[in-house]
Amino acid sequence: MFRKLSIVAFAAALVATPLPVLAQSKKDSVVMAMALEPPGLDPTNAAAAAIAEVTLYNIYETLTKINEDGSVSPLLAENWTASPDLKTYTFKLRKGVKFHNGEVFDSAAVKFSFERNAAPNSTNKDKSLYQAFEKVEAPDADTVVITLKYGEPNLPFLLGQAGGSIVEPKSAATNVTQPVGTGPYQLGAWAKGSSITLTKWADYRNAAAVKLSKVTIRFISDPAAQTAALLSGDVDAFPRVSAQRTIAQFKADPRFTVLVGGSRAKTIVAINHRKKPLDDVRVRRAILAAIDRKAMIDGAVDGFGTPIGSFYVPGALGYVDTTGINPYDPEKAKKLLTEAGVTTPLEVSLKLPPPSYARQGGEIAAAQLAKVGIVAKIENVEWAQWLSQVFAGNGPHNFDLTIISHVEPFDLVKITEADYYLGYNNEAFNALYKQIVSTPDEAARAKLLGDAQRMLATDAVSAYLYQPQLITITNKKLKGVWKDVPQYENDFSTWSWE
Repeated sequence: MFRKLSIVAFAAALVATPLPVLAQSKKDSVVMAMALEPPGLDPTNAAAAAIAEVTLYNIYETLTKINEDGSVSPLLAENWTASPDLKTYTFKLRKGVKFHNGEVFDSAAVKFSFERNAAPNSTNKDKSLYQAFEKVEAPDADTVVITLKYGEPNLPFLLGQAGGSIVEPKSAATNVTQPVGTGPYQLGAWAKGSSITLTKWADYRNAAAVKLSKVTIRFISDPAAQTAALLSGDVDAFPRVSAQRTIAQFKADPRFTVLVGGSRAKTIVAINHRKKPLDDVRVRRAILAAIDRKAMIDGAVDGFGTPIGSFYVPGALGYVDTTGINPYDPEKAKKLLTEAGVTTPLEVSLKLPPPSYARQGGEIAAAQLAKVGIVAKIENVEWAQWLSQVFAGNGPHNFDLTIISHVEPFDLVKITEADYYLGYNNEAFNALYKQIVSTPDEAARAKLLGDAQRMLATDAVSAYLYQPQLITITNKKLKGVWKDVPQYENDFSTWSWE
């Protein structure tokens, strides 16, 4: 409560003081802010969403482009066709495209990128997708043919995600710090811990349509500091800002545009099935019964969320409401622990990454779990630690519980991966997923997706909490910033000052 009051009081104090006018003279540059700094600048070798927020469609491009409404349009591919069984896709590539280092973009670069993503040593977040490619062929410089081991109706969308970025073979090894792509921007400077500057690439194929010559991205993790940076005019735009508690004052201030948009993100309490007694479904169900979704939504994101019961969100094809399968019921939680033979207090670790929804949500979850005899020992870790200790495919998966928001759509496939951090590994679910992606008929596929959601909820794979509603605040004169977020990205080529 003290923290909540102090943030509001701090913001109020700022409003009471004279404020500089937001930078309206920056007709060809912008200062944007993000909560987290990316660990590197190669979106094909790490899972952090912050990498895509900086690089996707700016430095790197993909064959397809995901738009604000979730639709898919051509980018490096001019068009594509799919076989009736959705196992073979043929992409015709855009001609005359070059990489920042002068090398020519062609089918060989695409083949290299996708095969690199599928390699045994790949750390691509979508590695399983590329390993499902039977083969990638380049019959000529402008054509790529992908043959899959099973049908994939969402392939055009999936290839528009950050993991599908096309890299230049000669420079791929150094992209983490010296990124080379085909996009409208190049890395200008990176002041570690402070900011990244992108500069417009003069030789971009459509450079005249790109209005911003420079984009500076600052990293501000503290919610109070985020509010201060916007109010002072130090920052022109803050997508996905932690302004739930100060949104009213921004809405009342004529200098700002406030966008509250939907997402395909899923915020969960992830459970490590590799650890005993968490491998017992009764214990996992007890954890779910102990956690009040509404209290988590109210306390962690100030009400900006919609309850979910599985790894799927409202608005997606085949969505069904599964929140009633594991409702909040502390007495049931206690009984389930007794049935499982668990002696309380049961001690578990709760590793929390930096975002405020995780840190604040972790405090609430720990208090709720304590009421049923589960002592969750909170460990706050930095983002790099979370990725290496908790999430990394090669382990060590050193956690019991963690809170994280999975931001990408169509990622049910992750649950089928043997080395996925949850350790679920259910052959029945894997078979169901293969049936889903092998079903071309959309209505039939939607029904199977409902079955998958019910299976995940019944098996209590994770404590599924909510679909976040994301807040973006910008200078009133800045146009082209998205409200809705089908995936985390900031396409600066569409931004401009009026």
